[in-house]
Amino acid sequence: MSRDHRKLEVFQLTDQLVAEVYKITAMLPNAERFGLQSQLRRAAVSVATNIVEGSARRTTGEYCHFLYIAHSSAPETSYLFTVCVRLGYLPESSAAALANGYDRASAMLLRLIASIG
Repeated sequence: MSRDHRKLEVFQLTDQLVAEVYKITAMLPNAERFGLQSQLRRAAVSVATNIVEGSARRTTGEYCHFLYIAHSSAPETSYLFTVCVRLGYLPESSAAALANGYDRASAMLLRLIASIG
């Protein structure tokens, strides 16, 4: 059963957040290009892409599995923003706004999973 991920509010949110993550992580020092910048971008993209991949799966169990992976990547992304702030790489206000977006996405994913399963 194919589902249209584009209709999900949580996908729309995480898709928007990915663009913002790419913009803000461009501010990180060059020394972090293969460290925090790469990890943050991969975690951010993972949230949205796992929603997409899960939506294309045939069974509800598979769909939920990928939504759980997306859910796990959301707090990872949020945490990485706190690391960037603590290291002085990003302004707290910008990083906090993005971290809050991923916290919101995490909660939305749990509600979606609960409504399906």
